[in-house]
Amino acid sequence: MSLRLQMLQIARVAQKALGDSAGLVRDFLIRQITPEGGGADRAGRPDLYYAIFVLAGLEALQAEIPVEKIKPFVDSFGDGTALDFVHLGALARCRAAIGLEKMPHGFSDAILARLETFRTADGGYEVKPGAVHGNAYGCFVALGAYQDLGANLPDPLRMVQCLKFLETPDGAWGNVRGMRQGTVPATAAAITLLHQLGMPISAAAGDWLLAQIHSDGGWLAVPGAPIPDLLSTATALHALSCLDRPLPAALREKCLDFVDTLWSAEGGFHGHWADDALDAEYTFYGLLALGHLTV
Repeated sequence: MSLRLQMLQIARVAQKALGDSAGLVRDFLIRQITPEGGGADRAGRPDLYYAIFVLAGLEALQAEIPVEKIKPFVDSFGDGTALDFVHLGALARCRAAIGLEKMPHGFSDAILARLETFRTADGGYEVKPGAVHGNAYGCFVALGAYQDLGANLPDPLRMVQCLKFLETPDGAWGNVRGMRQGTVPATAAAITLLHQLGMPISAAAGDWLLAQIHSDGGWLAVPGAPIPDLLSTATALHALSCLDRPLPAALREKCLDFVDTLWSAEGGFHGHWADDALDAEYTFYGLLALGHLTV
């Protein structure tokens, strides 16, 4: 199962925890579609990156996707020639969400050829073309794009090699080479990627992730961070599921309480306790976290 479909399958379970509030989340996500058909960024501007979270959230809630409203915006980017790496991956994901059968002829080959210009000498991917070393985030975006377009990643063992060089002395992963301690998002990305690629993963990685839970629930992005955040929490839970490491009941309840503190009656989720804004990205992470905590 692809990265996208795996996350959607779990996020759908969030409806059980939300109950009657699921409709509020659906309405919030629909309001995040701008008049142009993009997903609203934090300044309210239409953006492909935020569109992927609007679409994923609506799919997770099994709500009708307004394809005819979104498709012209997606179409306006053609085969992504003018896009940066992150938005190129977002274009592939949006295409998968609105239906590959609606994809222009030759789109898949063109976007994947452009994606390969961001492949690094060590087999990974980086947001800047021509880089020597890849990073965990780049690898995650690239594998997702290949899967979204129904294609096989070329030389997957080269990506595994790149991830090997991102390992940190504390048994986790950093986003770039040379880090002395891991980060939760990078570690979660590496575990998820290695799981997708059928590679063995040390149980110590799960131990490290579990050690990063805040005393009030939720995950810290890095050891010693002052507060937990929703992105780290959702991705850590997803990685632990790849490792078949269920949370003890007491920790599960604490994490549910943490996610609940980020919920807004407007229907969206905040990213952390100090975050005053709401957006589609963190709202999808809220659904993903709730899905894992409700299973």
